Amino acid sequence: MKGRILSIAGSDSGGGAGIQADIKAITALGGYAMTAVTALTAQNTHGVHGVEVTHPDFVALQIRTACDDFGVDAIKTGMLVDEAIVDRVADTIEGYSGVPLVVDPVMVAKGGAKLLAPGAIAALFGRLIPMATVLTPNIPEAELLLGRTIRSVDDMIAGAHALRERGANAVVLKGGHLESDMITDVLLDADGVKTYPAPRIATRHTHGTGCTLASAIATGLAQGLDLDASLRRARSYLRAAIEGAPGYGTLAGPVDHAAGIDPNRFA
Repeated sequence: MKGRILSIAGSDSGGGAGIQADIKAITALGGYAMTAVTALTAQNTHGVHGVEVTHPDFVALQIRTACDDFGVDAIKTGMLVDEAIVDRVADTIEGYSGVPLVVDPVMVAKGGAKLLAPGAIAALFGRLIPMATVLTPNIPEAELLLGRTIRSVDDMIAGAHALRERGANAVVLKGGHLESDMITDVLLDADGVKTYPAPRIATRHTHGTGCTLASAIATGLAQGLDLDASLRRARSYLRAAIEGAPGYGTLAGPVDHAAGIDPNRFA
């Protein structure tokens, strides 16, 4: 086990996304997962049916008590709910400067439920995004952050540049929402643009893929990989997890976070 990764995110009672996906992905890639829960959700493959928000001070307490005892090698943020939590998280993780930070701007659930208050977008840009090693939006999230439509890989590259101009140090813009037989992710950092195309897997089991990819990237950074290597490994892991999806649920089902783990080794 190598790398201590703190996930600051919401809990998914269905187990496919959020904190649960983060813990599973980090563990599958050999890291040690710690958590600060920002909200509880009642959630399944049909969508989010209820949310209970954690007090910002308690979110901060979770962060400090985990990191100050165990130490921390990377931090990943997911669902942050509102401006108060964004500000409190930013205040708290400033105390762990130099630790890689992956900001996954979770804004809308796959079923359409709003997971970030509109007023919190300014707080993300003003506080958290400039601190991040990498920002990992999907296309709908990038559209909301930028107020523009994205309909092509060229649009994705332009959007990534716009996000860097607004303070992001690096951007991984995920291309799964484009209507294409190929899915192309875009990485933009100080070294320029890289694209990562792969054939689309025909499946409805994609719940939690954004959380999983961001956590996998954070795990790579915690283990000393650079951003490109972290992304490449994260994409390979996620592809195997999607291909091995167990088929649970009736709509957007979870992936197989245990991809690559052989339970028979313990027999």
